[in-house]
Amino acid sequence: MTKTPNTANTISRRAALTGIAAGAASLPLWARYTNAQTAEPLKLGFQVHRTGIGSAYGRWYGRTTEAAVKIINDGGGINGRMVEVVAEDDGTDPRRGAEVLEKFANQHGCDLAFGTLFSHVVIGSAPRAGELKLPYFVVSEGHHVASGALNRYTLQPGITDVKSQVKAMAPYVAENLGKKVTMIFPDFAFGHDHRDFFTAAIEEQGGEVLEQIAIPPAETSFTKYFPKIPRETEVVYHVMVGPAVLTFVKELGEFFGPSRPAMFGFIDSLEAVDIGSPGLEFLEGTYFWEGMCRDAQPDQSEHEKTYRAAVGVDDHGASISDPTDVSTYAHMFGCWETLHVIKEGMETSGYSGPADRAKLIEAVEAMGAMPESLAHPQGDKIFNGKTHQVFGHQNISRVEGGKLVRVHRTSIEDTLYPDEVDYTTQSF
Repeated sequence: MTKTPNTANTISRRAALTGIAAGAASLPLWARYTNAQTAEPLKLGFQVHRTGIGSAYGRWYGRTTEAAVKIINDGGGINGRMVEVVAEDDGTDPRRGAEVLEKFANQHGCDLAFGTLFSHVVIGSAPRAGELKLPYFVVSEGHHVASGALNRYTLQPGITDVKSQVKAMAPYVAENLGKKVTMIFPDFAFGHDHRDFFTAAIEEQGGEVLEQIAIPPAETSFTKYFPKIPRETEVVYHVMVGPAVLTFVKELGEFFGPSRPAMFGFIDSLEAVDIGSPGLEFLEGTYFWEGMCRDAQPDQSEHEKTYRAAVGVDDHGASISDPTDVSTYAHMFGCWETLHVIKEGMETSGYSGPADRAKLIEAVEAMGAMPESLAHPQGDKIFNGKTHQVFGHQNISRVEGGKLVRVHRTSIEDTLYPDEVDYTTQSF
């Protein structure tokens, strides 16, 4: 990772007096840092899905991480120290995930680990983080953190979890789309969260789930599953992940033809996929949950405009340099916001090294309200220090003319649920 400091804070008085500063100012930022910065950099272990079913997310999580670190280092780093990211591919595999954490702690000397998305990798890695006493900041959405299934070293402060998302979505689905629902979801922890929590949430709205269709995460063809959809279905609720998502939505459209029930999907089914791709015309008029709206909305904040430019994404959610390269915009903001939470936590706790890891966790636990800002461009949030889970606004968008147009934004209160754990009572 390129090291880019605030040079005004690093050029010594002696250098200025001898005229060296003038020469240093013409050097690239990394060279100025190398010559002037005396403190060791903070090493953040980035557990990234470079390969496996999470690779599309991993690629954009990486770009977002690079952009966030540049912003932080250009602003002087953290506690006067530059941030260095040490990335390791976990293959979207739980066993490799645990091995990656060991490398961060024992080989690279990292201060903490962050970035993991897929829930089965988090669940397979978090116990090792606890054993290593390595703070583990995940960007996953699974309910495993807030459920109490993990440990005090594992936190999710940059992105909301499935339970809060579906709790906020269910009233809109029941009131506007229908109450007889068939669910299609991936057959692992993330999908099981959707299955369990949406089923309960729609029942609270007087609805029912007629059928739950679990699909293996490595599946590449889906047509054989669709005949299981009951004819009386009013709403097809779908959430799919992995490299075959384009095939999934195309085959879903081919199965229904011109007459279909209402459709409500989580944008996971289309992350990194151009919604204007041939074969997706049937999505016109369907609805999606989005964590952060892929298409720039008319009321887009200045904070989001700055964030969007920093990560290199255009107003339609694609790479500025390659419009065919569609981002995972609804999720990747979680890396940006998590890194800024880490920055705030380290500065509040006076973090100077691994001996201060417990102080860092306690500082994050105490954060509470997170106002909308450049650090939190998705919107304001509330962090629950007891459950180690953040809560924020959710968005429902409708496909109109090949764009995702937001039609509903929830309050934070819509997403809240009773605590299931108090990690602050656990010892370090």
